[in-house]
Amino acid sequence: MRKTLLTFSLACFVIAGFNAQILNKMKTKVDAAASAVKAFTVTDAEIAEAASKSVKWMDENNPVCTTKDKDKKKKAYADRLEKIFSPYKNYDGLNLNYKVYYVTDINAFACPDGSVRVFSSLMDIMTDDELLGIIGHEIGHVKLEHSKKAYKQALLAEGATKFAGSSSGTVSDLLKSDIGNLAVNLTGAQFSQSQESAADGYSYEFLVANGKDPQALVSAFNKLAGDGETQSFTAKMLSSHPDSAKRAKKIEERIKKDAKKKK
Repeated sequence: MRKTLLTFSLACFVIAGFNAQILNKMKTKVDAAASAVKAFTVTDAEIAEAASKSVKWMDENNPVCTTKDKDKKKKAYADRLEKIFSPYKNYDGLNLNYKVYYVTDINAFACPDGSVRVFSSLMDIMTDDELLGIIGHEIGHVKLEHSKKAYKQALLAEGATKFAGSSSGTVSDLLKSDIGNLAVNLTGAQFSQSQESAADGYSYEFLVANGKDPQALVSAFNKLAGDGETQSFTAKMLSSHPDSAKRAKKIEERIKKDAKKKK
């Protein structure tokens, strides 16, 4: 029986842009970091450490499907993701690792260290090429360093809260204090609309470069917008987002534009 994801993580692919309240809250925290925690800094090495430890915690606290799983259903998910994505694990100079969480949430995320996590319920509503388009979007966030920037902001926000009024404190201290809570915040990192658009473009080019029809990205967005006739009520409830339909339209316009160039 599939479980709900143990932690709350917003899908980078589904949710376009920052939620205003979250953005304002994070900005306030980061501003506080500048004044109350002047000594608190975040390096690339610390971002890598935080990414590695947060994903490790997520993997340990959520059901992971493996190709050697005795549960046939879970094995099938892992086998399918391996078939779909293994040819691209070193795509564009990246070193990507990927797993399936056997959960009811419809989601996916990627981290600065190249960890990609896909949720089984998302796989249920996507074709292979649609799923590849979603993963392409997620690795776009990694390659374009959106994930790295989001992690840095999240770590600064955590530091502002944890070490407010103090002149000391490090990322290592944060990781020792409450890795579970930090993992939730880091893997739930969100992106601006311009970053989402750039990741959409990366996914489009990823699909085309590998001989896939970018129309798969359009249909994936439309499913997330709730247009799929076979999509369950739960899927619509969890995944519907007004921007998904707009982004599908934008990709479709690019397909038509590129088709005209070829004539």
